[in-house]
Amino acid sequence: MDNTRIYRMSFAGVYPLYIQKAERKGRTKEEVDEIIFWLTGYNPISLQQTIDNKIDFEHFFKQAPCLNPNVSKISGVICGYRIEDIEDQLVQKVRYLDKLIDELAKGRSMEKILRK
Repeated sequence: MDNTRIYRMSFAGVYPLYIQKAERKGRTKEEVDEIIFWLTGYNPISLQQTIDNKIDFEHFFKQAPCLNPNVSKISGVICGYRIEDIEDQLVQKVRYLDKLIDELAKGRSMEKILRK
């Protein structure tokens, strides 16, 4: 599979879609941000800088301060692929984020989404 498209996709372009998906289901931008902070270690200032600089997903995850150690608890299927079986590390990280946003939109509690 050619993952070049995912690598070059702008995080700033996808971020509003994450928010829209959450808000359509009665969730908030703050909850989306909390998920991103939990997963990547970004904070509000560094996340905004990333958005302002239109960083692509490859650099978004390369520059992430600290991937949460509990990401191994994220499992299931997203976009037809089992997350645990994705070999490309970057694609797996993007799919982790997709999965967490999906769980938010489906009404899961933040405690369960953040694997507490």
